[in-house]
Amino acid sequence: MSHKDFTHVLTHTVDELSRSESYGGLFHQHREGEPLPSPPVLAEIIELARTILFPGYYGNSTINSSTIEYHIGVAVEKLFNLLAKQILAGLCFEREGFSCSATDCKRDHAAKLAAEFVSELPQLRRLLATDVEAAYNGDPAAESYGEVIFCYPAIKAISNYRIAHILLKLGIPLIPRIITEMAHSETGIDIHPGAQIGSHFTIDHGTGVVIGATTIIGNHVKLYQGVTLGARSFPLDEEGNPIKGIARHPIIEDNVIIYSNATILGRITIGQGATIGGNIWVTEDVPAGERIIQKS
Repeated sequence: MSHKDFTHVLTHTVDELSRSESYGGLFHQHREGEPLPSPPVLAEIIELARTILFPGYYGNSTINSSTIEYHIGVAVEKLFNLLAKQILAGLCFEREGFSCSATDCKRDHAAKLAAEFVSELPQLRRLLATDVEAAYNGDPAAESYGEVIFCYPAIKAISNYRIAHILLKLGIPLIPRIITEMAHSETGIDIHPGAQIGSHFTIDHGTGVVIGATTIIGNHVKLYQGVTLGARSFPLDEEGNPIKGIARHPIIEDNVIIYSNATILGRITIGQGATIGGNIWVTEDVPAGERIIQKS
């Protein structure tokens, strides 16, 4: 049987796949001069950010105190240039209120946002240092900060989240979600960039952790694998569509520990210093200092 015997099948399939009713909602219409976000470039940006935030652990391993300024300078300049282009692509992808023909003013706007992100890097490093400290102090098996930075999936996921959270606060669409989903794929830890997370945050083991978009987490909070901080329900509008942007995830106050596979749902508050045991379903407020465990 020759290739020609299947030509009619191929032609018919192409015809069906090219009909507008087939691809409605699944097709992104390209416009001339409009860039598109690139996951490979965003992965390069994350690697550059880790090089800057954790010098010597990522990037050039020969870096020392006399060359650090040079190496960080090169990395920051490259990150800025790549990020400005990706921010422009994200703004163009959303389009609403943003005409995307390539003009200097639009490139300048993207560059301004990239510069604002770069200016946040020193504070971001200080915050990530508290997360590394929390991971080290919270795990007897950890033998050094270096082991935590190199090996612990929580640090990779939290660093991606904290980068994405800054970008989201700057009003950049799509790019933050791509960045957190990269960490989700790499580590199994799913943190929405919209979540608000304080200092000294750690996730032990990490696989299967889910933190929803409107979650608020205080300082010195520790989660174990399989924890879900999720929504209990999705309110619908008059047409039956989910209402977006409402607070629907938990508030976790300072010094809370949540053990493996606990599920915390809805806009409830887990009070300061509370402990939530493993394999528990929680849908009501937990007072400060309370210890919730399974009953025998």
